[in-house]
Amino acid sequence: MFSEQEFTYLKSQRLARLATVDAHGQPTVDAVGFSLDGGQILIGTHSPRSSRKYRNITGGNANVALIVDDLQSVQPWRPRGIKIHGVAEVMERDGHFGPGSYIVITPKVSWSWGIEPVEGVPGPKKTVW
Repeated sequence: MFSEQEFTYLKSQRLARLATVDAHGQPTVDAVGFSLDGGQILIGTHSPRSSRKYRNITGGNANVALIVDDLQSVQPWRPRGIKIHGVAEVMERDGHFGPGSYIVITPKVSWSWGIEPVEGVPGPKKTVW
């Protein structure tokens, strides 16, 4: 359910920040590479077993947040980005690191700003999936 402009923006970016929560309730954020597979986001790593984000998700904390953002301009100041709240699971897939274990995020709600005009609506554009 990403708009064409949101999808194009996501395809143009290489890094995101993924927030997960550990077994003790401690949130943590990691910079990650990502790719898109339809409406899902794939996050891979070369060593998934030693990855904190994989342990957090497979440990039962499947709710995640992901932000992809940048500055389109600094003069004038024009931030843009997409924030996604979703549910993650670890799956065997063929993705940007080849075949292997990937975190697969299914979005539930997303917000975007600075990517497409939203007339008459203050703040970011919200989409409930």
